[in-house]
Amino acid sequence: MPSPGRLRRLADKAVPSRESIEGNRWLKPVANRVMHSSLWRFTRRSVPRGVALGMVTGILVPMGQIPASAILALPLRANIPAAAATTFFTNPLTTPPLWVAAYWLGSWMLGPRTEQALAKAQAHAQQGWGDWFLHQAGPATLTGLVTITFVLTVLGYFGTALAWRLWITHKWRKRRRDRAARAN
Repeated sequence: MPSPGRLRRLADKAVPSRESIEGNRWLKPVANRVMHSSLWRFTRRSVPRGVALGMVTGILVPMGQIPASAILALPLRANIPAAAATTFFTNPLTTPPLWVAAYWLGSWMLGPRTEQALAKAQAHAQQGWGDWFLHQAGPATLTGLVTITFVLTVLGYFGTALAWRLWITHKWRKRRRDRAARAN
């Protein structure tokens, strides 16, 4: 396992500098807004917003999740690095189980089908996969995805806020112990 210092050096090499972002010809028109310090500073309010935003864009936006989270972070005053990092929650390993869980949850939420609806669904299924997905799996999957997104967003927001609070409390206690040890 690489050391934290090595990971930090690797991240410093991979992450573009502020000057390179400001000098990018595509970002020049909005560079002053995108580079505002409140969007990049890690604070107790911006990081949970960024995590929640990253969950939403990571799950509901099929492509371009990081640019979408960066754009949406502007009006929401969310932390852009936290939002971008949280979009990696969905990846090739987690997306298939997420969609299967969304289908099952959506099917359960939409309830049992009537005889008429089941006959119609079977008729659509015999016509092909596209019709089956559009009429049966699509609504259930979409319902499940929105529900899962809502739950994970709320958990991400409040979990990050709690973790932040616990971290700050730990720092205060350590500082208090260090002062008491120096005083003795």
